[in-house]
Amino acid sequence: MLALPKWDISSKFYPSLLCRIFLTESFFFRTKFYMRMRQEHWANLNVCITGGVDGQGGGQGPLVVLLHGYGASGNDLVHVWPYLKSSDKVRFVFPEAPLSLNMTGLGDARAWWMLDLDRIMRARELGQWEAISKEIPEGLGSARQQVLDLLSIATERLAATPDLVVLGGFSQGAMLSIDVALHSEIPLAGLIVLSGTLIAREEWLARLPNRRGLPVFQSHGLGDPILAFSAARELLAHFQSAGLSVQWVECQGGHEISFQVLEDLKMFVQSLFSLKSGP
Repeated sequence: MLALPKWDISSKFYPSLLCRIFLTESFFFRTKFYMRMRQEHWANLNVCITGGVDGQGGGQGPLVVLLHGYGASGNDLVHVWPYLKSSDKVRFVFPEAPLSLNMTGLGDARAWWMLDLDRIMRARELGQWEAISKEIPEGLGSARQQVLDLLSIATERLAATPDLVVLGGFSQGAMLSIDVALHSEIPLAGLIVLSGTLIAREEWLARLPNRRGLPVFQSHGLGDPILAFSAARELLAHFQSAGLSVQWVECQGGHEISFQVLEDLKMFVQSLFSLKSGP
C-alpha cells in the first residue's frame, strides 16, 4: 500500500527554493514507472514523456507540459504524474531546463535563466519586490523561445493539436509558462501556475487581455518564504481583471506543492477535457 507523498523544498544554500519530492513508494514501484517513460531530445532540451495509452505518450489525448523550478533536477516534477493521471488518455511532457547549476554546488540542479538569489532574498526582506517584478530577467526571452520550439515539436511528434495542450510549471517554471502563453497565440487548453509570481510587469499586464477566457489553475502557499503570498494574490487579481478564468488554491505551507494542490489540479485537468477518473 502506498503512503502519501511528502512534499518539501530543499537546497544547500536556500532551503525553500527547490521543489524536492520525496515519495515513500518501494524502489520497484518507482522503477516500474521510469522504465516505461520515453526520453527525447527536442529543441535542445532533454525531455521525459509518459502517460497515454502505452505509458510513453502514445494515443491522441491531451498533453500536459510541466516546467520545473529553479535549482531542481530535470526529473523533479516527473514524480507528480501518477497523482495527476485522471485518464490513460492524458500524456505528460517534462522538459529539463537548459542551464546547469553545477558550478554553484547544487549538483544536477538546473535553471531556465540565472537568478541573483541574494538580491531576491534582500528584496523580499526589505519589501522591495515591486521593483523586481518590473524587471525582465536576462535569459527569459531565450528560455521562452526554447519552450515554444518544444511545444511545436511535441504537438507534431505526439499528434496533438495545440488546443489540447495544458502548459504550466512550478516557481520559475510557472513564470516561464505564463510568459510563453502571453507571447504566443497558441490556443492553449489551460495554464498551470504553481507558486509563481509576477515578473516583466509592464509586458505581462499589456498582454494579459489577449488571453481572456483562458482557464488558469493557480496555487500558492500561505507561508511561502521566497515568493510572497501577497504577490501571488496580486497576480491573481491581474489575471481576473484581464478576464482569465482562474481556479485559485491557497494552502498551508511554504514554497511547495501540497497534496491538496495535486488533488485540485487533477480535477482541473479532468474538467478541461471532461475526463473520467480512473483508467
